Amino acid sequence: MADEEVGTALELGDQGAHPPDSSPLALEHYLPFAILASILSRLDPRSLCSAAATCRSLRGAACHALSFVPSFNLLEIAPTADLLEPLLPPNPYLKSLKLDCSRLDDSSIRFLIRPSLQDLCLHNCENLSGRLLAEIGGKCRDLRSLSLSSLAERRGLSFVFADLEELLTGCSQLETLTLALDFSSFDHPNFGQVWANASVVLSCLEIGYIPMTMLMELLSATVKSLHPSSPVKKPSMFPSLQMLCLSVDYITDHLVGFISKGFPLLSSLDLQDAPIMEPILTSDLTNAGLQQINSHGKLKHISLLRSQEFMFTYFRRVNDVGFLLMSDGCSTLESICLGGFCRVTDTGFRAIIHSCANLRKFRVSHGSQLTDLVFHDISATSLLLTHVSLRWCNLLSNLGVVGLSDNKQLTVLDLRDCRNLGDEAVKALSYLPKLQVLLLDGSDTTDKGLSYLGNGSCPLFSLSLRGCRRITSNGISSLFGGGSVNQSLQVLDLSRLPNLTDEAILALAKSRIQIVELRIRGCPNIGDVSVMALASMQIEGSSPGSSLCVLDVYECGLITPLAFRWFKRPYFPSLRWLGMSGSLNRDMVDALLRTRPFLRLACRGEELGMTFLDNASRWYSNEEEEMDELEKWLLEGEDEMEDDSN
Repeated sequence: MADEEVGTALELGDQGAHPPDSSPLALEHYLPFAILASILSRLDPRSLCSAAATCRSLRGAACHALSFVPSFNLLEIAPTADLLEPLLPPNPYLKSLKLDCSRLDDSSIRFLIRPSLQDLCLHNCENLSGRLLAEIGGKCRDLRSLSLSSLAERRGLSFVFADLEELLTGCSQLETLTLALDFSSFDHPNFGQVWANASVVLSCLEIGYIPMTMLMELLSATVKSLHPSSPVKKPSMFPSLQMLCLSVDYITDHLVGFISKGFPLLSSLDLQDAPIMEPILTSDLTNAGLQQINSHGKLKHISLLRSQEFMFTYFRRVNDVGFLLMSDGCSTLESICLGGFCRVTDTGFRAIIHSCANLRKFRVSHGSQLTDLVFHDISATSLLLTHVSLRWCNLLSNLGVVGLSDNKQLTVLDLRDCRNLGDEAVKALSYLPKLQVLLLDGSDTTDKGLSYLGNGSCPLFSLSLRGCRRITSNGISSLFGGGSVNQSLQVLDLSRLPNLTDEAILALAKSRIQIVELRIRGCPNIGDVSVMALASMQIEGSSPGSSLCVLDVYECGLITPLAFRWFKRPYFPSLRWLGMSGSLNRDMVDALLRTRPFLRLACRGEELGMTFLDNASRWYSNEEEEMDELEKWLLEGEDEMEDDSN
């Protein structure tokens, strides 16, 4: 159904908000409209949408109830302003609003921003200008939590210092502020001082990218507010800050020192840099800088990551001595993320692990000297690790993972790009009673390893085998052999497996596992048969293909334009993300988008969905959510109403 028809459906729903003069068989004949509306007002938006799709009476009552809902969460799809505005009528009770704004512009600000809001989360704001910040500061005086991403990224849009000033001055009750933006646009002589206007109860601050000069200006102002040289007493900046997340040019000793001095209550520190050239001594982190971390003894989470986004560079001035010095003051840590420490050996990593009795999450990337010795005696310790990530640790072998598997509390294990791991490691992991997420990308796992998983007892929710080149379709068939995986698996990545064929996808369809996300990109032997099998897949009497929300078949060698017919309704009714090679037939791609306006179609090789985002402070949040019913209401509600009126 096209967007115009969706709008007609919404208009009909609004007309139904008043008791119609219907036949005696109408629902209002048995239950007064006022009582019906009162009952529905206690439901959340998802349940309201489900009710609205059933009949005209419930649709009218649901539309009326939208004027009273306290929260509205619509991050799964990207609605247009015409579709969204009727769903957000004037509502003095609306406290929480979470939206994907990729199809909204400044004209939407008038019905998005409202004084009652306390929690506002707007993703993909590339078509919105800095006016959004000013409007939030001017109207949302009671806002407690704000999260914005990708603001004004479209060419011709911008945000300026005055917008930030209006936001900080107006939102005096903010407790959490996340601005995933490029802060260089806020450059101004008063940038450091304007933060004195920030909420005194601000406890969590996350900034996308901030130039080093602006950050040091901010930190200098913060330290001065704690130790004023003037006899005139001024309030200190960030008196309640406990969580700080920054992306900078370089992580340096100077930066770490200022943070330690300026934020005495800090319990979580997340720093990431991405150098464009090899750092010199004065613009790098050394052993001396590590010694300054957690000087107040309150840190529970620390993340120090050097990104390889622009060049292969590491913390070359840090070695085991630095880690030994840091371990002396880090006994309170519960979560550690370390990336790019190429000169640190097992001695340094073991010192960190064994000094933190309450450690639950341990992540190391590009640990080029980390070996099996780090975990060889972990069973003799009191550690109860739940999340472990050892990406790009190429000296790690099966023996190290066998030692790690003695920790029976593991729920998330990321071993991507550890190329020396094979079937023995997988065998040891297959019996972990709480393992839910296992990432084995690029490992030496074979079909035998998958048979261990298939017959094992771990309740895997998510499994990634991307780039495990020795895996074949026989291995995938053995994975679905009837073990715990059959009951729990919902996210599966089989991308870049050269020996994978349609037989593997047929085995998946035959197993009737309730897969929600499936990625099979870059498999040259996957073709139309796989698409047909997935489209026809049925789970416990539900509609065909009903469980899939994400499907990535980008660059699958045997898929032809004929496969497009299987992406039309009624197949894949829950599909939100689809990855395909757009060069197959651009006209067919455009036609598919017209018939499914809420489908996000990626034709340029973009990664789909948000499950595997590498965020150090939010590791692999795979909490199962209810299926959203809004698209069903918008696209099929008109047909339901017509049936009800006949």
